[in-house]
Amino acid sequence: MADDAGRDPEFDPFANLPLFGDLAKALQGQGPLNWDAARQFAALATSGGSPGGEANVEPTVRIAYDRLVPIAEMHVRDVTGFEGPAPRLELVTPGVWAQRTLEDYRPLFTELAVSLARPGDVDDTPAPHDPMMAMMAGLSQMMAPAMMGMSIGSMVGRLGTRAFGQYDLPVPRTSSSVLVVARTVDQFADEWSLPLDEMRLWVLAQELIGHSVYSHTPTREAIISLVQRHVGAFRADPSSVSEKLADLDLGTDGDPMVAIQQAFSDPEVLLGAVRSPEQVALAPVLDAATAAVVGYVDYMVDSVAARLIGGDALRIAEAVRRRRIEAGAEDVFIERLLGLQVTPAMVQRGKNFVAGVVDRAGEAALASLFATDSSLPTPAELEAPGLWLARIEL
Repeated sequence: MADDAGRDPEFDPFANLPLFGDLAKALQGQGPLNWDAARQFAALATSGGSPGGEANVEPTVRIAYDRLVPIAEMHVRDVTGFEGPAPRLELVTPGVWAQRTLEDYRPLFTELAVSLARPGDVDDTPAPHDPMMAMMAGLSQMMAPAMMGMSIGSMVGRLGTRAFGQYDLPVPRTSSSVLVVARTVDQFADEWSLPLDEMRLWVLAQELIGHSVYSHTPTREAIISLVQRHVGAFRADPSSVSEKLADLDLGTDGDPMVAIQQAFSDPEVLLGAVRSPEQVALAPVLDAATAAVVGYVDYMVDSVAARLIGGDALRIAEAVRRRRIEAGAEDVFIERLLGLQVTPAMVQRGKNFVAGVVDRAGEAALASLFATDSSLPTPAELEAPGLWLARIEL
């Protein structure tokens, strides 16, 4: 009976909609995140839909970087004291950057998808049966893995069109190499009228210093643990996508496919993410750790750039700072999902902490940031570097 449909486990809201029925069969059994969709949408975002794909990095560009890498490595080691093995430089296109990022962070994105599949703290009081809402709820559940894949892929792909290197997203990777998106670096230098070799050296310094930070096992594991706890604490609002679908205007005056595309263009609605109390409590801890790492990297990049680049170092640093400020909400949404609020204010807090440590104890004290998995500052210590120095007995 129709009145019992909401309670019948055999009820199929798509029985009279062959298109959706076929789609349901195609999407069954794919897990919490459809990785094929993620890879395809990442490629689409980086190529802009161009059927020709991306051009490879020019041999002359590779030769230029090969000449600059030893220079940058020498100064990074001298300034940071890093003694580990030198990473291998990989010059990549935005598309390759996006695909490698999806693979490197696959465990985090999978954990995110699993956490979003859990119910949130919502009112689950049964409502009177509504065939339309039942259909929309079923459609939402059926399409969740594909939508997760499309969303994650699109956001990583979009980030790939802006990234200079792999540590634009300040999360550790397991790779022993560093990625640099040569085309984006060169385009940025041209847009800001910056000397090309100097801009390349600046990016190399940033990537090599980021690699040196995450080569410290305690630091790498501490940051990964915090991000995992954050993505694992999301709770989904199961009504968000259903309500969005139910509100679609599919009238004759508009294109139904355009309406659906617009509905799914908002990642907040698409993912239905609800910030949990666990995440609220964790946020200051993750912010403090990220701020300290970003502040340290910025401080060391400035030191290396002053040696390598001279007067142009300030111009490059200011241009990159403005680039951070001008990033739109869609550009940083993947950071928000991972719990990384890399705002100008947060970066400044990190730089103030590092400067405070150096003023009190000298640059050598900064090495203690990476000694153990509890060496990164607490929220209170980030604001008062003297507290951190007292805790680690420097």
